[in-house]
Formats: sequence, structure tokens, C-alpha cells
Amino acid sequence: MKSICIKTNNSNLLNYLLTECKSLDMDSICFSANQFKSYQNVIIHYTGEDTSSFISRVSSILSCLVMDEMEDDMLKSLLLRNYFYFDALERKKIISICYDLSSEDFTQIFDQKYTCLMNVFTSFLQDHKSIVLSGFVHFRLREYQKLLEDIIDEAVNIYLVEKEYEEFISLLKLYIGSQKPQKEVVHLIYSGEDSFLLDERKNKINVSEDLLNAKYLSDISFSTNDYLLNTLLNLLPRQIFIHLIDGCMDEFIQTLILIFDSRVKVCTDCPICHLYQTHKIPNLSHF
Repeated sequence: MKSICIKTNNSNLLNYLLTECKSLDMDSICFSANQFKSYQNVIIHYTGEDTSSFISRVSSILSCLVMDEMEDDMLKSLLLRNYFYFDALERKKIISICYDLSSEDFTQIFDQKYTCLMNVFTSFLQDHKSIVLSGFVHFRLREYQKLLEDIIDEAVNIYLVEKEYEEFISLLKLYIGSQKPQKEVVHLIYSGEDSFLLDERKNKINVSEDLLNAKYLSDISFSTNDYLLNTLLNLLPRQIFIHLIDGCMDEFIQTLILIFDSRVKVCTDCPICHLYQTHKIPNLSHF
């Protein structure tokens, strides 16, 4: 016979345990919930012969309990401990990114966390009859905490890049709003890195490659499109027509729309688009 006593004073965890115990699909199992001294105790009795399967089943319940009911608080606690200099709103955004990261690669991340927890709980329950959940999670789940810290670190990096990007856009919008347009109309013939600019007469505009004198300072890079952006910031056109030759609205185009706002018009179905859609862009410089 094997008995396991799980101790907690958290009503949500207690209800979770009782619900899961009711769904245990093994014979020779009974359970009870009682208050003893400082803790509510869920005691699970097993009178069968397959003790290993019983321990594995209870370990699975406890592993899922940690991920379902305790992980959120653990993430917030670890974030506050390791990145205390972020304010409450910033921490909320970072936690949201943590959830996004977990969702994007759900199966792999879930398997890593579940396996880690199962190993720890199974090893412990083989030699012990009782477990205090709060203390166990705090002192014995170091490897699991490291997995969460890795997710937090990645989320923080993403947040900082996004923050820099937002500041970058805001600064450029302020700059554009404070300057007079140098050109009335510019056409951007866009097909990824095979792109160029035309003036209102459809003549090719030389693209400035002098990034040292660029109108922005940022680690954000768009590869060869840095030159296009630098040139547009020098020209400050009143109207920018973006001709999407491949019909692809990528990050660079989205950034241009954010920066130049109402000055931008995007099209894929005008005479200019049709002309360059039927020819190889590098071979054409003007009409």
C-alpha cells in the first residue's frame, strides 16, 4: 500500500487536486481531504500492486497543477526578482510576450516543462509520503524555474527591441513633422531588396548610401532597404506611392507606413505596377 499526503492552504490548488483525484482512472484508489494543523491535506491511498504507475499518475497531476495554477505567479515573481527595474506596465507586457512565446512553440515548451516536473515529483514521491506544495515549488523546482527564466529572458529581449522600434518610429515622425517636404511625389518600386525610387517624372532617384549621415540613429536594420529609408528621409516627399510589385506587405513597408503615415499610398494594380510586374526590376530604371 502507498499513501501520499499533499499539503496546501490555497483553495484553488485544493479544488484542483480534488477534481483531478476524482478522475483518477486506477483501481484500488481512494482519497480524502482534511484539515490538520497548518494545512489542508489531500490524502491519496493506493492498495494495489502497481506502485510505480500510481506514483506516475500522482506526479502527472502535480506537474499539471504547477503549470496550470502556479506558473503564472512563478513567472511574475521571477521577472520581478531578475528585472526589478521594469515598472508594472512593462512587466505586464513582458509576461504577455512570455505567453506568446509559449503558444508559438507550445508542444516543445510544454514537453520540456512537463518532463522536468515529472522527473522531480516522481523521484521525490518514491521516497516520501507527504509533500508541502508551496515549499516544494520554492526549493525543489530549480530546473523548472530555469526553464521559466529562459522564457523570461527571451521575452525581455523581444520587449526591448519592440520598445526601441516604437521609439525609433516616434522620433522619425517628429522629425518629418518638423520639416518641409523636399519633393512633391516619390514612387517606390518595391520588390524586396530589388527596389528603387522614381521621381514625379518617373526618373530614377539616386539612393543615398551615406548611412553615417542618416536621419536616424538605431540598431534596427532593414539591410539594403536602409538606403531607401535614408533617401526618403532626406527627400521628405509630400506623397509616397509604394508599388508592391510582388504584392508583399513586409516589415519594411509597414514601417514606412508608420513613419510617413498619411503621406503613403500603397498600390498593386496601377500602370506603374503593371509595367514592372511584367519586367525584371533590375533591368529597368525609368519609363
